[in-house]
Amino acid sequence: MKTPVFILMISLFAPFIANAQKDAKLIEVASFDHNQPIGVTVAPASNRLFVSFPHKDPFLYALTEIVNGKRIPFPDEEWNKYDTTLTKSHFVNVQDLYADGMNNLWVLDSAPAGGAAVIGEGKKKEGKFKLIQISLDNNKVQRIYTFDDLPKNKSALNDMCIDNSRQLAYLSDPGLHAIVVLDLNSGKSRVVLKDDKSTVATPGFKLHLDGKDVEDNTGKPFVSNVNGIALTKDNRWFYFRAINQTKLYRIATEHLVNVTLTDANLSAKVETVAETGICHGMIADSKGYIYLSNSAEHAIQYVKPGGKVYTLVKDERLSWPDSFGIGSDGYLYLSASQMNRLPQYNNGVDKVVYPYRVYKVRLPKD
Repeated sequence: MKTPVFILMISLFAPFIANAQKDAKLIEVASFDHNQPIGVTVAPASNRLFVSFPHKDPFLYALTEIVNGKRIPFPDEEWNKYDTTLTKSHFVNVQDLYADGMNNLWVLDSAPAGGAAVIGEGKKKEGKFKLIQISLDNNKVQRIYTFDDLPKNKSALNDMCIDNSRQLAYLSDPGLHAIVVLDLNSGKSRVVLKDDKSTVATPGFKLHLDGKDVEDNTGKPFVSNVNGIALTKDNRWFYFRAINQTKLYRIATEHLVNVTLTDANLSAKVETVAETGICHGMIADSKGYIYLSNSAEHAIQYVKPGGKVYTLVKDERLSWPDSFGIGSDGYLYLSASQMNRLPQYNNGVDKVVYPYRVYKVRLPKD
């Protein structure tokens, strides 16, 4: 059997990957029975922890605050009631969370159309999307953005970061193979780096996790274009990458927000930072370190600004780490969604190890 090219690439970069911290341990924060956690974020000022769940059976709440290990519907019970007739004032499918430095919780409610969905397929002809700003001062919704200028049949908004210094939101859109830049003042969005080599999956790249390729019951491989993103705390650098490839990219936000630059101009500004493992989500800390998952290795890695890759922790419980939050207590919080263990990728057999959990691990000292 021929060795896959991407495995050879990773092995070439092995000397640049440092060992895990000896004292780093994965600590369980909360468990959720059969409810699959996806989004995770931690409010910088208060260390409040929020976890979201997709709309799938069994369904309890879409968005919760975790208090003493227990789920509290957030911002209230009403927003968490699933009602297809009230999609403007109720959650449909909460995908991602972001707590900013101005004490706001941003909630990306994203239910792509069947053909555009990264996970699963449905019969919807048009997706439903909204970005919700909630003040953590009073737990009240402040504003809702509805992305009316995006093609609702093709878009699949996935992850987002907020740049309050420019009043912009940056979002990954694997459906459009692009980055979306949303103006928080006008509500208008721009689609950039569409079909760029940095935003598309590597052709033929298959996820190989838990000893097998991640394919659905028809033999169709899991594929996602640009997915995980991260914004440095100084809002200077925007990091991004697809799931089905190994390169981590970044671009200076001064270029990303420049409306006079064409996609070709922007593409020339994109930098290749490092070779990493199979990654589903990422986040930046105050030092400029980028934390990201390595699902094949059941590990969390971090990349320093110079491009050197370190392993923070390895643990068999780290199955498809999907979303991250950084607490003021010095811990990285994360979900383990076990996506590849779902029946749809295992010929109908449920291989998920229940209960689903959210964990934390101490951040590196240097």
